[in-house]
Amino acid sequence: MAIYSYSKTLPSVAKRIGRIISIVLILTGLTLIFAVLYPILTFELYYSRKYQSVISPVAEEENLPLKIRQALGATFTDLTEARLWFPKATPVKKIDNINNYSLSIPKLKIDNANVIIGGNDLSKSLIHFTGPSPGAIGNPVIFGHSTLLLFYNPKDYKAIFSKLPDLEIGDEIRIVIDNVSYVFRVYKMYITNPSDLSVLNQDTSYRELTLVTCVPPGTYFKRFIVKARLE
Repeated sequence: MAIYSYSKTLPSVAKRIGRIISIVLILTGLTLIFAVLYPILTFELYYSRKYQSVISPVAEEENLPLKIRQALGATFTDLTEARLWFPKATPVKKIDNINNYSLSIPKLKIDNANVIIGGNDLSKSLIHFTGPSPGAIGNPVIFGHSTLLLFYNPKDYKAIFSKLPDLEIGDEIRIVIDNVSYVFRVYKMYITNPSDLSVLNQDTSYRELTLVTCVPPGTYFKRFIVKARLE
């Protein structure tokens, strides 16, 4: 009588490699989706509520689901180019033969960050976009990059302003320019649209300072504004 045996055919090497590649691609896709949605969801759940009373008016259709659809389908602008933050505005070139100065925010552990006047590359420094030199009458406007809070590093210019929304009224901002030190106190914070050029307005009644970054961190949908006044 003949004896029969059954042996299980093992998947070919090609099939196993194909399955591994499929799993890797799926996990990569899910990771990318999470990376896009995470900053939007966390910002909407916490920071938008925190600044609800001071948020600038926005169109009714600008809700969270719309932002998510935009994020998933958008080709992101290069956020390290300062000139693209307010496309209709003209940046300053030079101020009184001064090319740069330093900025410190003790609460955020930002210490002597370099601010380039009229620069464009936010991956290498903060950018003084418009206005007079800090300490003069008017409103110097400084741009700083932000990214996911997970990657916050006050010494990395690509992440330096990620925690700007953590500031509170009365917090200190220090400027050292041409060996002269100035202390500004935060008096107002709000969220606005990239089309809102009033952020760049110059008020000759006060010696002010404006800090600007993109929110939610890692996107370019809105601008977070910090207004400070010289002590």
